[in-house]
Amino acid sequence: MSATATTLRPRRRRPPREAAGSPLLLGHGRLPRLLAGTALVVLAVVWLVPFVWAVITSVQSEEDINTTGLSPFKGAFTLDAYQQILERGNVTVWAFNSFLISALVTLITVAVSTLAAYGFSRGTFRGRRGLLGVTVAAIMVPPQLLVVPLFEQMTLFNLVDTYAAVILPQVVAPMMVFILKRFFDTVPRELEEAARIDGATELRVFRSIVLPLSRPIVAAVAIFVFIGAWNNFMWPFIVTNDPDLMTLPVGLATVKDAYGIQYAQSMASALLAALPLIVVFLLFQRRIVNSVATTGLGGS
Repeated sequence: MSATATTLRPRRRRPPREAAGSPLLLGHGRLPRLLAGTALVVLAVVWLVPFVWAVITSVQSEEDINTTGLSPFKGAFTLDAYQQILERGNVTVWAFNSFLISALVTLITVAVSTLAAYGFSRGTFRGRRGLLGVTVAAIMVPPQLLVVPLFEQMTLFNLVDTYAAVILPQVVAPMMVFILKRFFDTVPRELEEAARIDGATELRVFRSIVLPLSRPIVAAVAIFVFIGAWNNFMWPFIVTNDPDLMTLPVGLATVKDAYGIQYAQSMASALLAALPLIVVFLLFQRRIVNSVATTGLGGS
């Protein structure tokens, strides 16, 4: 075979490289896009069916719900379940408590976790590896095991039935410290060294260099902490007895009927507790999705 024939051999075409931030597809072409779109639609429907069923159940009477049949539409439209819950409970106070507690837990957790993660990432103190190992091991401890010791501590310090008792145990988040530490490890150290040469202190480097570069991960951590604090039911239920200090999930659970299961009221309570989170997501959905996607916390 001559050299000319060798040079004229057709080259194998490589698939085009996907641009950064492009959606994950099964391949290139119309069929992979159709398959990916169909899968997303199916998953969206599967996720929405329970939510739609809960909405339909909450706007029907208990008599209509208890009738036989698989159809979700069994009676006339009514808001009796919502009216009963709002009349028998102080939803406004409970919602304010939930927002205040969730906001404070988020602020304190982000502040403590970022400082701890930066210390683990850049610190050279004695016992750093052992303390980091304890932090990672704490992730595997079920929170249910800590209920009794935490309650004894709150009783010892006379903090039961206070905002501090609800907030303080929730600000310790080993998982968030570990996530932030892994992200701080990827921040270029050259930028910090340049700032130190210019006379910046360690706190100034952390505040002016590391935190601005870590906005996506900090936003993602804040979102997850806020959602977890808002949905937390067990600890606020244990440590609060005063109705004026109850959070929204705990307060709504106290107004349910004691005679049997009231399906309409249960669904109405769940929707009222989830409504603020839905509103927050609708208002900040772009930032939430970008934070999760950028930090790799969405399973990528």
